[in-house]
Amino acid sequence: MSGQATVLVVDDEIRSLESLKRVLCDEFEVICARDAGEARRVLESEIVHAILCDQRMQYETGVDFLKDVRKTWPDPVRMIISGYSDSEDIIAGINEAGIYQYIAKPWHPDRLLDIVRGAVQLFMLQKETETAGIDIKLTPERAQRVVTEKRGAARKLYEFDRIVHAPDSPLSEVIELGKRAAEFDISVLITGESGTGKELLARAIHYGSARAGKAFVVENCGALPDELLESELFGCKKGAFTGAYQDRIGLFEVADGGTIFLDEIGETSPAFQVKLLRVLQESEIRPLGAQRVRKVDVRVVAATNRDLEAEVRAGRFRRDLYYRLAAFPLHMPALRERPMDIPLIAAKVLADVAKSYGRNVGGFAPAALNRMRHYDWPGNVRELQNEIQRMVVLATEDRLQEGDLSPRVRQGGEPIQLKPVRNGCATLKTNIEALERHMIAEALDRHGGNISRVAGELGLSRVGLRNKLGRYDLRKGLADEV
Repeated sequence: MSGQATVLVVDDEIRSLESLKRVLCDEFEVICARDAGEARRVLESEIVHAILCDQRMQYETGVDFLKDVRKTWPDPVRMIISGYSDSEDIIAGINEAGIYQYIAKPWHPDRLLDIVRGAVQLFMLQKETETAGIDIKLTPERAQRVVTEKRGAARKLYEFDRIVHAPDSPLSEVIELGKRAAEFDISVLITGESGTGKELLARAIHYGSARAGKAFVVENCGALPDELLESELFGCKKGAFTGAYQDRIGLFEVADGGTIFLDEIGETSPAFQVKLLRVLQESEIRPLGAQRVRKVDVRVVAATNRDLEAEVRAGRFRRDLYYRLAAFPLHMPALRERPMDIPLIAAKVLADVAKSYGRNVGGFAPAALNRMRHYDWPGNVRELQNEIQRMVVLATEDRLQEGDLSPRVRQGGEPIQLKPVRNGCATLKTNIEALERHMIAEALDRHGGNISRVAGELGLSRVGLRNKLGRYDLRKGLADEV
């Protein structure tokens, strides 16, 4: 890790403490404690990565102290150092205190450094594998192997070339820009509607960069209140706020050396924006309730579906933070702006869904694909995935038919039938009416037939809208009072 990890050394012999600190202080932030009570006070206020504790102390043995640490602060990797080779102490240390290493005195400085480095590495790997859903205690070798395998698989899965698009798609230019951004350690801001694949692009940038060998972590900034978001990103000490039941290492620290993806950054409060700006400016974090700051080396890729420049002009987003995040802006086009991609994406989604559901469905009927190409897909690729899942569930043939589409897509996917313009205003009127009918039908579908909302969106009175519904025969299926 780029920031110094914290090692707590506990020993009641001052010369032994000084010797250990002298060996370790070049690589680690070393905190010394003369007894178990002083060590507990340190653990209450600091995030500690590893503990090196003498076994024979005046008031409490190292094993007894680490047994208590294991219950109260389970995260630090625990080590015993002793001049005695009492087998009962060793067995108790392993079985009851969950120690990582039993170090015999006299120790060699190089060997001691290797052991402590391994302990800190194990701490970081365990934190990273926890984020991947692995809830077991691993050896450093096993943890490293698991993480390496996961990163290798993720790298193949999220290559730029795996982003499905047609050669003439506007996405091609975005991908080329993303490849250029990946080559340099620069902050990236990805904008675009929900469901357009912003996280997919962020992952491709990470795994195409020199940071690919380190962690990629994701946080949805719009899903949590400020206090919990700070805890998630910066870490916290037990008791720092109501609900902080244990020490927690922040995602910025987990991502040290790698990339953090901050989704929905436009939803953050002004108070949180100030704190995030400080982290980006100083490259350091202060966990909630902790007294010390920690250095981190993290690349930030942020994303939002808002117009962040407009948010800046409106005073809802800090201008200085915007320029920190938007060093390299990228925009993901909506699916309706790249209909040439729909057949390719639909085929890929269908293959995955059919395999997952165990259905033998091999493609789309031309009429179904034509409807899908003409539908707006306001939910973008996510909505397309949901639609295909539904179609596969309902399918009765080996190809998905137009009739398998939901009514929303069948209706919205109907192209506007404009007639050839001839001399005279009658043909223009006909085409305007066709466009008007299409817009009203789409709005009815979006708002579930709610006339008040449709009238509001289209700038019509309810009476005016009702007249048009009658004129265009769109009343069918609408409740009178909705």
